Amino acid sequence: MRLEGKVAIVTGGSRGIGGAVSLGFAREGARVVVNYHRRGDLAEGIVNRIKSEGGQAVAVQGDVAQKADVERLVQAAHEAFGPVDIMVANAAYYPRTPWYKITEEEWDRVMAVNLKGALWCAQAVYPDMKARGYGKIITVSSVTVELGWVPYVHYVTSKAGLIGFTRSLAREAGKDGIRVNCVMPGAIRTEQEVADFPNQEELAKVLAGRQCLSRRGVPEDLVGAFIYLASAESDFVTGQVINVDGGWVHY
Repeated sequence: MRLEGKVAIVTGGSRGIGGAVSLGFAREGARVVVNYHRRGDLAEGIVNRIKSEGGQAVAVQGDVAQKADVERLVQAAHEAFGPVDIMVANAAYYPRTPWYKITEEEWDRVMAVNLKGALWCAQAVYPDMKARGYGKIITVSSVTVELGWVPYVHYVTSKAGLIGFTRSLAREAGKDGIRVNCVMPGAIRTEQEVADFPNQEELAKVLAGRQCLSRRGVPEDLVGAFIYLASAESDFVTGQVINVDGGWVHY
């Protein structure tokens, strides 16, 4: 129960990595606000699973690219559970588009969700964390930042920006007792990945030749890193990127 009594928001928390983190936090005692953009049915499914296990959670709709939505999300957390202790900025948008076909509208949307959304999330929980001199903000990058990836120039760019955001915010927010860290997932078999890469057997073969660990990564493989960064165990860790990719890239 490493997160007992804590209030956590997980954006994009209805499925994939976000869904696994929402469940993992609840199992460690956190009261979880599961944010979603469109799939309320999936978010309610996560909430119901948490409640069936004796945990506490609510689902709250909101587009993280919209500052007003993020502020409403935090207000909903206050109404349900109280001030926020942990913010996981996980929501992401990643259309598959060759770089020479990316439109201004699509580029701006990717940056708004993946990068600007992290800023709105951090700003929205700052008053809660500053008032108590303690808080955890966790961003989510991608191993594609280290590799480059096709065809995701806008997505990779935004995820690289999140690393700079994490390091810079850690410097500024540290004086207020706020720790800011980043998790960098590798190739994780989520619903979105299966949709993007339907030939999972071929993908598994490719990854087996590149990772130190030959098996596929699943969302549950990420949960331990998030719990560590959200808990008191990482209180002297900030501004860091934790790579969870089966040993694909090495620092």
